[in-house]
Amino acid sequence: MKFEKAVPILYSTDVVQSLNYYVEKLGFDEKWEWNSPPDFGGVVKGEVQIFFCKQNQGNPGTWLSIFVDNVDEFYEDVKSRGAKILSVPDDKPWYVREMLIEDPDGHIIRFGHGIECD
Repeated sequence: MKFEKAVPILYSTDVVQSLNYYVEKLGFDEKWEWNSPPDFGGVVKGEVQIFFCKQNQGNPGTWLSIFVDNVDEFYEDVKSRGAKILSVPDDKPWYVREMLIEDPDGHIIRFGHGIECD
C-alpha cells in the first residue's frame, strides 16, 4: 500500500476570505468552493492542497509546514502581496531555512526549504 498525500482541512470563519487570502496573498493558483454561500473549499499550488471548512473541522491557530524551492524568493513575493509575515526567512537548527506567515484565522504556516547541515 502506498500513501499518496495528506491534505489538511483548516477551520475557517469565512471560506471566501480564506480562499482569497491564499490566492491573493500567498500565490496559490487555483481555488474552489462548495455550496452557496460556501461552507467548504480549497486551494492548490503544485502538489500542495489545503481545504477550508466553515467553523468546523479543526480550530483556529493550527500550524502547518509547507516546503518551497526557495523561501527567500517566496518571501519577497508574499511581502509584495501584503501577507501577514510573522518572521522573515532564517536558518534554523533543524536544517530548514524558514519563515512564518499567519492567515486570517490565526493559522501559522511555516514556509521553508532544507539547508545543509554542518
